[in-house]
Amino acid sequence: MATKTAPSIAVPGQFIGPTSKYQAGPGTHVYESNVYSSLLGVVQVTQPAKPPGPPKRLNIIVPPQPTAPPFVSVSPSGVSDKREVLPEVGNVVLCRVTSITPRQAVVTILICGDSVLEAEWRGVIRAQDVRATEKDKVKIYESFRPGDIVRAEVISLGDQASYYLQTAKNELGVIMATSEAGNTMYPVSWKEYRDAETGMSEPRKVAKP
Repeated sequence: MATKTAPSIAVPGQFIGPTSKYQAGPGTHVYESNVYSSLLGVVQVTQPAKPPGPPKRLNIIVPPQPTAPPFVSVSPSGVSDKREVLPEVGNVVLCRVTSITPRQAVVTILICGDSVLEAEWRGVIRAQDVRATEKDKVKIYESFRPGDIVRAEVISLGDQASYYLQTAKNELGVIMATSEAGNTMYPVSWKEYRDAETGMSEPRKVAKP
């Protein structure tokens, strides 16, 4: 199975890859053998410098040395050059939850594809668009909280005020969450995040890589 490449743009707390594939560079941090972004910025992957090889011996075969994984870093400099991009149906976007009601989560769209948006576009994730199954049992409060960073897909241009988004695919949902205690959380299942400090769990619609 092909390995997933690093994203071109990342938000704070976004999963980039396992430490078996990348070494953590500037703008990233490691948690439980995975590399995560610490910044909003452009992801760069650089190969480590090769160490000088041993002197050649005609009568000895030197086994090849294991290759160190490349460094991955996140630089905020690239995101200052923002492009005016309008989200379209089918685009995958990253957004921040600003408020929730029993029927929907209101979000601000930050990134569309690989482009950081110049303007702030409003989006809405309705309860029926949160997941693909048992739609009538969805509770917005158990899926999103204000401040969450969510990966979603544009399903409709909606009205003049907002786009309609959905998270009904496995790879869509919350990619970064902060607990009620204000601590960074990590996903433990498809519907649960856990506080790294207190160990307490909170429900979310989790995005699987």
